[in-house]
Parts: sequence; C-alpha cells; structure tokens
Amino acid sequence: MLEYFPSNYVWNLSANLALSMGGNYGEVDTICRKLIDASKNGDDAGTEAFFFAWCEQADRLVQLALEDEAKGRILSAGAKYGRASTYYLTAERMQERNFAPRKEVFKKMLDSFARFVKLHEENCERVTFPYQGKALAGLFVRAEGPAGRHAPCVVHMNGLDSTKEMIYGSGIAQSLAKRGISSLMVDQPGVGEALRLHDLPAIVECEIWAAAVIDYLETRLDVDPDRIGVSAWSLGGYYAPRAAAFEKRIKLCVAWGANYNWGELQKRRLAREGDCPVPHYWEHVQWVWGKKSLEEFMAFAPRVTLENVVDKITVPFLVTHGAKDRQIPLEYAHQEYEGAINSPKRELKFFTEREGGVEHVSADNQDNARDYIADWIAETFIELGASGIRT
Repeated sequence: MLEYFPSNYVWNLSANLALSMGGNYGEVDTICRKLIDASKNGDDAGTEAFFFAWCEQADRLVQLALEDEAKGRILSAGAKYGRASTYYLTAERMQERNFAPRKEVFKKMLDSFARFVKLHEENCERVTFPYQGKALAGLFVRAEGPAGRHAPCVVHMNGLDSTKEMIYGSGIAQSLAKRGISSLMVDQPGVGEALRLHDLPAIVECEIWAAAVIDYLETRLDVDPDRIGVSAWSLGGYYAPRAAAFEKRIKLCVAWGANYNWGELQKRRLAREGDCPVPHYWEHVQWVWGKKSLEEFMAFAPRVTLENVVDKITVPFLVTHGAKDRQIPLEYAHQEYEGAINSPKRELKFFTEREGGVEHVSADNQDNARDYIADWIAETFIELGASGIRT
C-alpha cells in the first residue's frame, strides 16, 4: 500500500482508496505532501486539515471543469468532475459526524458525480426506490450486449463507511458489465444518502432492506429476476452473507473481505487490537447503528455476527480476504468459509503479495481482486444456466 503517512494507517488507507476510485496520482501526491506533518498528530486530530486539503483540489477541478464546459470540451469536463467527486468523498468520509462543512461537501460530491455521469457519458443510471416510507438510492450499470436483454444482476452493498460512488469507482460494476452482468450499487441504511439525507441507521436484519432492493430489480425488464447475486466489501462481508442466508431470491454471494464476527471485533478494537477504517471511529459506529452512547453500542454490537447464520447459505459463496489485512483478522475468513457448510460451491481466496491485494478489501491493489471476483461471478452465473456471459 502507498504510505505517505508512516504513523497513520487510516489516512494511508483513505489515500489508496481515492487512487482506486480513479484519483490522479499527481493530484493525490500534491494533497498528501501537504498533510505529512498534520498526520503525525494522530488519526483524529488533523482531520480538518485533511478535509480542506482534499476539498481544495476538488474545488480546483470543478473550476477547471467549468472552463472546459465553456469551451465545449464536454468529455474533459466530465472527467474532471469525476475526480472532484472522488476527492470530495475522501474529505467528507473522514470527518466526525457533527463537523458542519461535511454536509455541504457531501452535496458537492453528489452534484459532481452526477455531472461526471452525464458529461462523461458513463454507463450509469441513478435510481431510487421505496423503503419504509422513505427511499434508497442506487447506481445501476447495464450489462454490455444486445439491448433489451434479460441480464443477471449483482447487488453491491457497502461496508461501514463507504458509499455507492466508492463502489462505482472501484470498477467492479464495469468489469461485470463487460462480462454480460448488470450491477446495482446501493446506499443501504447506515451509509451514504440513506444515513446522511434520510436518517436511516444500519440494522442487523439486513435481509429486510435487501428484499426491498430485489423487489425493485424485479420491476426492471432488463434484469433476469432468477439470477440476482449479492457482493459487498468490509462490513458488507457481514451484510451480504446474512442477506443471502435469509433472502432466498439471492442466487450467489461474495464477501469481499470476511466479517464473521464484527461484534466481537469491537471488543478487540477497544483493547487497541487492530486498525480502524476511519477517524473518530467510536462516534462513527454509534451514528451508523443509531446508538446514543458507547455503552449502548457495545451492548448491542454482539448481535452483528454470522454465527448461526452462514450455515443457512444455500447458494454459491466466495469469501476473499487480504493476507495482511490490518483491520479484520484472517481467522474470520476461515470461520466464514468453514461455517457455510450448506453452500453447494464455496471458495476462500486470500490475496497474497504475489498478486497484490494484501490489505483490507485489497485497497493496495483492487484491480486484481476486482477481476478475480468478476470472473468468479461470471463463471458461477454460467453454471447456473445464464447465457450471454463471458470471462
């Protein structure tokens, strides 16, 4: 993993994720060099400096994009809006929940991403659908191939602190589209728009909102309702298997980073064991799960486990994990795989230094992990009888 900040894993992770989402190396280099001294103060203390450095570059790109638009250079403008959205997102997700400027920057991120999709002519459709009197938002990427084709579809769920735009930036949906498979990336309860704009916290019973997502997909004429899968990274390594265990319309499942016993992990983190994904971590998890105190959160956390759940998965199941993941213990990957005794096809894949992707959700090299996952999904859909799929 590229490490500008020798004593600050959280900031390094964020910079690498920005690069994985399509950030420009020169721009990221400029940002990070400004922050080296601030990073030495710890994960939390320098986050405002982190915020303004990333926003400064994003604002500059928006101005450059507007200049391109004025000259009729629409594709160039779109590309700049895309990188601006990545930098706004990188700035926003690292702040404590009550940091007032993050609200405006989240809106800037959504606006820049929408301009990117439109002007850069991305294969990406923003969708919304009802959920418990409110709405969930997603990004739909169509499978490449004949128009009107009923294509298999994968629902991509977020982790603790990612958004649908981060998943889009990883390239997994585009990789699947080339293989003939559509994707829907969702801001589920606890993340992205659901949390920030609709005050929808995460729930243990993620199959409830997974059902709402599949209900929506079943209304689309371009989706094969009999071939819908789920994939998710980080904390999504809990969500996706749980959804597949209880929502039987799901036909395959990928845990991009195992998360067998996330509740137990919180006790280990309190004991300073392992690294956290974001600054202000304990405040963040209370916000995500709708808890009012650390005590309330810690009493609740043991419910977030796949014990007595993964054995209910009856579909093909892939678990991937970075061999040097600093956040989630490798033992959780073994437990998640070994517990899925009723899966007709299960696989555990550790990414090593040979192929890259050894960090959490392979943040150091998402390309190889992404392609491995896309190939496994394509091969599995073929085994399930899908046509028009290639690898």
